[in-house]
Order: sequence, then structure tokens, then C-alpha cells
Amino acid sequence: MAPSFEEPTQVDFDAPLKAAPKLVAPEPEHCPGPESQQAGTADSCAGCPNQKICASAPKGPDPDIPVITSRLSSVKHKLLVLSGKGGVGKSTFSTMLAHGFASNPAHTVGLMDTDICGPSIPKMMGVEDETIHVTAEGWEPVWVSENLGVMSVQFMLPGRDDAVIWRGPKKNGLIKKFLMDVTWGELDFLVVDTPPGTSDEHLSVNSFLKNSGVDGAVVVSTPQEVSLLDVRKEIDFCRKAGIRVLGIVENMSGFVCPGCKTESQIFRASTGGARRLAEDEKIPFLGAVPLDPRIGMACDHGESFLDAYPESPACRAIRGVVKRVAEEMGVEVGDVLMEVDG
Repeated sequence: MAPSFEEPTQVDFDAPLKAAPKLVAPEPEHCPGPESQQAGTADSCAGCPNQKICASAPKGPDPDIPVITSRLSSVKHKLLVLSGKGGVGKSTFSTMLAHGFASNPAHTVGLMDTDICGPSIPKMMGVEDETIHVTAEGWEPVWVSENLGVMSVQFMLPGRDDAVIWRGPKKNGLIKKFLMDVTWGELDFLVVDTPPGTSDEHLSVNSFLKNSGVDGAVVVSTPQEVSLLDVRKEIDFCRKAGIRVLGIVENMSGFVCPGCKTESQIFRASTGGARRLAEDEKIPFLGAVPLDPRIGMACDHGESFLDAYPESPACRAIRGVVKRVAEEMGVEVGDVLMEVDG
């Protein structure tokens, strides 16, 4: 039996965050949040229609956090993949990162898609038509291979083109369910693909995973300054939220011709690109991945680009990034990509 949006399930998506209060007006820009200790009493609460509602709402830690911590206690390494803006290839990179770690058959890898409104991971992993199953122990992830599992809201939609039109609390509730009820089992790596920006989903993932431990975040950018502007905000978010930045990846750094294998620059780094930004922010530069048209083709067909085109310069660059991410997490590099490099 698979959970569906058409039939009722035991999951209460309308009250996911410890009986979140029903607000009568949208939260203002500087709202501390209905679950905050300052809710209803902060200076920014003055004159807000929700002030009395928030002031009387229950405070304190979320009682589901210990459940999430217990559920994820068998996951050795957890990392977030972030980007300041859309269109930089973050989800594509997340799939290649997961495939890279899973290329060692001794590793078991999970890939969680928290982009609730724009889930694309199932398509890229070739499991778009699958559904998740509910057992006595929880929700079973969809297994791409014996050692690579995926969880996404796409598996719960009636059709591939159905839109998810939800406000923040509902999205946060589903993310909590992914962490609390999915039977990931013993994982070596859990890769969490997030939507662009620094909004509800990012705050939820951080707060839910805080006690269970997050190794850090990989930030994906392209060389242009218009992308780096938003990446700076993402880095600032990580620092304010207490998330360690494992490093920056410069995606689409040049163009690889599939025929002649030469590389040319199409997105020129007018301000030094991600490498200069990493130096300025004093965080690791994980590598530059050139744009190869076959990456998009592999994603469209649900294939692993690393397996399909190992001779591509982009593939070699991705392998290097995977190793650098492993180094930053304290994983032995010799245990990574054994099947490809061995």
C-alpha cells in the first residue's frame, strides 16, 4: 500500500509541527515564528493579528526530535546539498554525488529529495514511476540499486505533472515524516537535496537533523557573479544556522565538446568564480565541473553519468569532487569510488 494524496492516510499533514497554531494572517517579514520562545512577545509582534494566538501557543522543544534522532542513529554521514538559486545543477549534482558514493558496493547510500514543489530526483534516478510502500516499521524508500535508495514526494503524487501547492507548515511536516518514518536502515551516507534559497525547508531540515548530527553542506554554484551573489547568502545562512560548509563546487565551469573532448568557457567568471569566493570566505573549494551535454541526457534517461561516460572530463572532475567531499567529512579516500578507480 502506498500513501497517496487522493486517499486519506495516517499522516496528518495539516498539523505537522507539534500542533502548530492556526494563524489568521500571513507571518510578517521579521516574525520570530509561532514555535519560537519569543512568539507573541517580540517587538516585531506588536500589531500583528496573530499576536495572541502565538503568545498562547505551546512552547518548548519538538517532541518528535528524539524520534528522528533515534531513527537516524544508524546513518553514519549526513550532508546537505544547497544552492542560493535555481538552475545551477544542484539536483543533478546531488544524484551524481549519490552515485559516486554508491559506486563502492560496500557503501549503502540514501538520497532524500526535500524539494517538495519541484521534485526531480526520481526522474534523474530512473525511478519516476515507482511508489513507496508502507510497512509496520514505516515507509520503505525506493531502491535504485541494492545499495542506493531514494525518497521523494514525487512517489506520492497521483500523476507526474501534478503540482504540490502547499504552505510552509505542510511542507515541513512532510520533511519530518521523511526523517522520522522512512526506514532508511543502516546507511553510510544520507544525501539531502534541498530546494534553492534559504527558506522553510532548509530551516526544517537543519532543526530536525541538529541533534542527530550533520557533517555539513556542499554549496553548488556556477561561475557567474549573478549566481555567486545568492551563494554568499547561502553561506551566511549556514553560518547563522550552525551548519558547517564542507565547500563550494563550481558547476558548469566550461563546456566539454562530446566529439573533440576540448573544453571552452561559456560562463566566464567575471569576478573570479567560486574559487575566488571560497578563498574570500575561507572555505574549501571542492572542484570545478565542466558542462557536458551528456550529463543532461543521462539524467533524462535515469542513468548514472559516472557509469555511462567514464572517459568524460566532467566525469573525472565529479570523481575528484566526491573524493574532496569525503575528505572533508573525515572518510578514508581509499574507500570512495573503489569500483571506478580501482
